[in-house]
Amino acid sequence: MLSQLRPAIVMVALFTLMLGLAYPLAVTGVAQLAFPAQADGSLVRDANGQVIGSALIGQPFAEARYLHPRPSAAGDGYNASASSGSNLGPLNPDLAERVRTDADAIRADTGATDIPADAVTTSASGLDPHISPAYARLQAGRVAQARGVDVKGVQQVIDANTEGALLGFIGQPRVNVLLTNRALDARFPAAA
Repeated sequence: MLSQLRPAIVMVALFTLMLGLAYPLAVTGVAQLAFPAQADGSLVRDANGQVIGSALIGQPFAEARYLHPRPSAAGDGYNASASSGSNLGPLNPDLAERVRTDADAIRADTGATDIPADAVTTSASGLDPHISPAYARLQAGRVAQARGVDVKGVQQVIDANTEGALLGFIGQPRVNVLLTNRALDARFPAAA
């Protein structure tokens, strides 16, 4: 029986070392050499070097002087340990009520009648760091008023921080909320 178990034990140990240790270390090493910022989580730091977020994870911004992200269904909102969608179907009355409430709040805030879908819908993970350029521009008036600046200046910051489709055709144009809010603080520091 030992002669039959020995090859199985050796193979388990060999594959554990190769696939559980050597391969992950090799991939981590290559990632750290080729893409160190991305491998470390695309962390965003303030002027003092303190980590204030990640360019890949959405976070809440509620102050009027900042762009607001899309709604989150991750836990109590933007909780990375509870990342998920709401799993509410399109005919669910709870979803319809939340969307209606969010849309009413945006209408009251901006006076807009045409509201982009991402302004009232959550992403699949609940942690999407991006909003559409249309939603960002919709918020430009509120941001400008709260900062005491011209709305054209805010729109210029939004336009400068709008990322195009990957390779020109994959995905949609998008605005990273955290990076754009940091750019707003840099351009209009007195109001920040």
